[in-house]
Amino acid sequence: MGKVPVIEPNQSYTFADYFKLNSEPEEILEYFGYKFASQSLTLPTTEANLDRLADLKARIEESLPYISLTSEIARREFLIAPVIMELIHYTHAKVKVEYVLNINNQLKGVIDYYLKSENQLLVIEAKNADLERGLVQLAVELIAFDNWSPVDNSRLYGAVSIGNIWQFATLERESKEVTQDLNLYRVPTDLESLMKVLVAIMRNSSDLT
Repeated sequence: MGKVPVIEPNQSYTFADYFKLNSEPEEILEYFGYKFASQSLTLPTTEANLDRLADLKARIEESLPYISLTSEIARREFLIAPVIMELIHYTHAKVKVEYVLNINNQLKGVIDYYLKSENQLLVIEAKNADLERGLVQLAVELIAFDNWSPVDNSRLYGAVSIGNIWQFATLERESKEVTQDLNLYRVPTDLESLMKVLVAIMRNSSDLT
């Protein structure tokens, strides 16, 4: 018997469907003609003075003991949204929430956050607080974005979050390779490091090394 295909060629898939697949990310991305790798990335980081960050960190630390974060809505409203709103302050990025993208029958769905300023960034919340499966969904969304984005960037950036943890991924457009960053950023502990990366990405700062 032949190997059962990871993705049925004639079946319709949304981005959320890829979260549910039990296949390895390498197998899913290979179907679309992309490679997958995991390694520690040296992401861009800004040296700018993020003057309001200490206040945001203090407010999150003060509030967390009183907030139940068992629901996805709670994590989005109390942890992810405040970080994105702070990013808007420093970069004036335009943010589209639940952005609909439809490339074809197997690359379509809703992107949680699409941010655009000098650069672009996709941010998704991992359902069920499952960072690994969320990364697979993000990778497919980056592939869809690669097929759509009119901006001539050689590298696309994405991030997956479960609220108190963020993880980045990049897509090299020429080599068609998605790389999962092995580093994790915790909120509020690593809030400063996280925000410096986010600001640098949106300001199109120095590339990966």
